[in-house]
Amino acid sequence: MADLKALADAVIKGDQKTAMEITTAALDEGTAPGTVLEDGLIAGMNYIGVRFKANEVYIPEVLIAARAMKMAMEILEPKLAEAGVKPLGRAIVGTVAGDLHDIGKNLVIMMLKGAGFHVTDIGVDVSSDQFVEQAKATNAQVVGLSALLTTTMPAMEQAVKALKDSGIAAKVMIGGAPVTQGYADKIGADGYAADAASAVDIAKTLLN
Repeated sequence: MADLKALADAVIKGDQKTAMEITTAALDEGTAPGTVLEDGLIAGMNYIGVRFKANEVYIPEVLIAARAMKMAMEILEPKLAEAGVKPLGRAIVGTVAGDLHDIGKNLVIMMLKGAGFHVTDIGVDVSSDQFVEQAKATNAQVVGLSALLTTTMPAMEQAVKALKDSGIAAKVMIGGAPVTQGYADKIGADGYAADAASAVDIAKTLLN
């Protein structure tokens, strides 16, 4: 039997080759795709998320683990679809207008994917209209807005307002270096995440 604990360990270590090999072997043996996802890939990324929050690992380790998960997911995704395994939720994530920073955004996307969300990356310098358009097009349940510059925080407020005004039911969460819980409350966002690992917890809470 393919060892799903070893798959989780491969993700934690960022060992892409082993992660892909165990994923393939598990599927060949008839292990349910959902089990491979939950007990292997998600288990590994969850462990990284907990350690990242506790400052025991840092961004490079998270990126390496996320890449290993991504390679294994490419093998697993068609099988999950065939098996009718539903994602935890649908999210879109983008950096607001005027801001070209994407490391934080990319980390949040990796963490959300690692937790079982279906995530659409809508890029950087995203206008309010684009957020609304993409939220509608993807039927998103969660919309994530990122900003790294204090000068682009007003664009965050505009995007939140546009999403609310358009009657979209999706919950909006915000984050980024200058952003605070106080600012989230002020602009009417549904959630605020201080880091990428917390973004997963917030997204899960907003879904419920």
